[in-house]
Amino acid sequence: CRGIAAPGPSPKTDEALGEESGKRWSPEFHLQRKLADSSHSEQQDRNRVSEELIMVVQEMKKYFPSERRNKPSTLDALKYALRCVHSVQANSEFFQILSQNGAPQADVSMYSLEELAAIASEHTSKNTDTFVAVFSFLSGRLVHISEQAALILNRKKDVLASSHFVDLLAPQDVRVFYAHTARAQLPFWNNWTQRAARYECAPVKPFFCRIRGGEDRKQEKCHSPFRIIPYLIHVHHPAQPESESEPCCLTVVEKIHSGYEAPRIPVNKRIFTTTHTPGCVFLEVDEKAVPLLGYLPQDLIGTSILSYLHPEDRSLMVAIHQKVLKYAGHPPFEHSPIRFCTQNGDYIILDSSWSSFVNPWSRKVSFIIGRHKVRT
Repeated sequence: CRGIAAPGPSPKTDEALGEESGKRWSPEFHLQRKLADSSHSEQQDRNRVSEELIMVVQEMKKYFPSERRNKPSTLDALKYALRCVHSVQANSEFFQILSQNGAPQADVSMYSLEELAAIASEHTSKNTDTFVAVFSFLSGRLVHISEQAALILNRKKDVLASSHFVDLLAPQDVRVFYAHTARAQLPFWNNWTQRAARYECAPVKPFFCRIRGGEDRKQEKCHSPFRIIPYLIHVHHPAQPESESEPCCLTVVEKIHSGYEAPRIPVNKRIFTTTHTPGCVFLEVDEKAVPLLGYLPQDLIGTSILSYLHPEDRSLMVAIHQKVLKYAGHPPFEHSPIRFCTQNGDYIILDSSWSSFVNPWSRKVSFIIGRHKVRT
């Protein structure tokens, strides 16, 4: 009988193997192989970066302020790191300005440490919420600080005396502090000694910062708002030759209290102004708004006014803006009152008048001005 032949490779199978072998040597195959290897390598890189990021965040959490009792989240750690970066950047910008404009001024008087103490006593004796702090432009350390500062800040004087003034500030206010204490733009203290106690006569615009105090009754450290006016002086130390002095910044610092608590701001003086863009973004905030709203100017500038209004009044503000833009250049007009959310979450009612400034070149509204009075 005829035996069954063993099956051998068919021509079709040989052809398929040839095609497969050819594909392995084709450019397309090598490209696909490279893409697969590249994708695998990218995945490994992403995993490694993710692990490193987790380690960095864990390390950042170790440096989070100790007064925060709750365990910080990853977002808290990243926000705190960003504030620190802003602080370092502000330091860099400040000392860059200082190096460019740091030439000694010939008409700046020199003061000894005893004279600084006398100045501080003179300008704080009539106001228990005011103290004088003098810090060096060279080291940043406090050269002198009033006796009252320890009581106002609820901190030991020796701790304050050994501090850098900027270390007492809230991180988000450091940039504002440096922007207003650049040496080149400060008025000389000796020219304004008689006027320094009357802040409205000061030749330099005051600014606001939050300064960290000691622990309160709840054993928590808190930041309080302060009004600061800076001046330029030169301080002579006993160990230095008479011809040498240290450039310093003398700051008159006043604690800010709510305008609705004793001593209250009179009802007829609860008025402040704001300016903002046609798109409802704050450009400038009058310093008189601080005790009435609870916000510092830097808290509001760059943010939308709509986010602080009662939800039912936001459409009203849009209508006000539309009217201002329609009647650009006309005299101020009054509109319906609006409810504004203060820093503590309460709403106050503002009676406001509105006007605009028209750029004479473009004939377009550059900014809108609001004059607000707090309704009782």
